[in-house]
Amino acid sequence: MGEKIKNIAVLTSGGDAPGMNAAIRAVVRACSFYKLECTGVYRGYQGLIEADFETLDARSVRNIINKGGTFLKSTRSEEFKTKEGRKKAFENLKANNVDGLVVIGGDGTFTGGQLFSKEFNFPIVGIPATIDNDINGTDYTLGYDTALNTVVEAIDKIRDTASSHNRLFLIEVMGRDAGDIALNSGIGAGAEEILIPEESMGAERLIESLKKSKKAGKTSSIIVVAEGEKSGKNIFELAGYIEENLDEYEIRVSVLGHIQRGGSPSCFDRVLASKLGVGAVEALMKNKTEIMIGIHHQKVVHVDLVTAIKGDAKIDKELRRVADITSV
Repeated sequence: MGEKIKNIAVLTSGGDAPGMNAAIRAVVRACSFYKLECTGVYRGYQGLIEADFETLDARSVRNIINKGGTFLKSTRSEEFKTKEGRKKAFENLKANNVDGLVVIGGDGTFTGGQLFSKEFNFPIVGIPATIDNDINGTDYTLGYDTALNTVVEAIDKIRDTASSHNRLFLIEVMGRDAGDIALNSGIGAGAEEILIPEESMGAERLIESLKKSKKAGKTSSIIVVAEGEKSGKNIFELAGYIEENLDEYEIRVSVLGHIQRGGSPSCFDRVLASKLGVGAVEALMKNKTEIMIGIHHQKVVHVDLVTAIKGDAKIDKELRRVADITSV
């Protein structure tokens, strides 16, 4: 540590998220602006182990700010979980004169990066990119805003059918451990109920709520369900339970799945990616390591990777209150 950074590598790892390409672009162009070399690593940590590298310059990343996914590709590497695998990765970085690394991804990506940095005293900075928005220390992660817009657009279209046929739709959105997508998209799309992992409503209470909605004159309903919510073993079991205990509605299930990860990133995600990418390069230039570049109250902040990884997901209670009030 303490040596001047001359060559920064960048990789994407874990699930893809809209805005990853914009973040890569920002890292590469910040390196170009500061007269540093930049090395692109294909296929995440596996690419580190196999030395799947390419020198990138400002022109290498033209016309990608609007593209979803990641042109550097992403994969999960079992080999990187071993000490031998990480040693290969370190040797490849040194052999290619790389002396700093930017990793773009979620908590799994940060866990691997933090361990690697500790073992080999190698400078690493993380950029949070996951549509679940479940990383501690940053108000937003890359891809979250785009995913919300995708979900709301899908729900709006489903509502047209629900209203036309007096149907009850259960719509499953991503969120294994965090209900941010479900809660925000549910409010944005005017859902009657929102089920999230942080608080289990329970199937019986859901039935009572739907009965009240029916008495209030609602002829169709939209229920947004985060995939990690456990009122039933899965959304189809929950739909079956409702069907057995509520005969007023015709019930349908729609699982949005990986459509939420794709698509051109929103303007918000493009701007956020640009801020975080530049912030990551500048942090490495200042010999910062084992940190994540986040955003808090519109300001770029540095957060210890350990803090980012171990943070507990907390639901916004004010948003939950707003959802309850506006769904009457």
